[in-house]
Amino acid sequence: MPSKKSIVPLLILPFLMLSLAWIAQSADQAKPADVMILKGSPLGAVKFTHKVHAETNAANKCDACHHASKPQKPAAAAQQACRDCHTKPPSAGMKTATQAAFHNPMAKAGTCIDCHLKSNAAGKAAPVACAKCHSKANG
Repeated sequence: MPSKKSIVPLLILPFLMLSLAWIAQSADQAKPADVMILKGSPLGAVKFTHKVHAETNAANKCDACHHASKPQKPAAAAQQACRDCHTKPPSAGMKTATQAAFHNPMAKAGTCIDCHLKSNAAGKAAPVACAKCHSKANG
């Protein structure tokens, strides 16, 4: 009969292997692309550098931009793409269409423009003119 000392490592090893596989898979799923092209605006697509925004703005807090899910549309992941829920036209139960997820029609308020205006007020240059973000060349 094997001793207790020889069985313990055999019992721990599968647990460690599963844990490492789960951690590796979670890290791959949670990592967004460094650069995203946000399409759908008649003014042109927006080239969004997620890595720069995450590192320099929002103090690396995902929930500064990615709000908690709503009961009408529960989240499928911790941080989802805005367009997963905010569609044009809004899907059933949702009030906010794609554009409003970023800013209102006149770009006077909303997630992106609020942060850009706040950055400018703090002396950090952030674009607030439409063409500074929206460009047909972006796709």
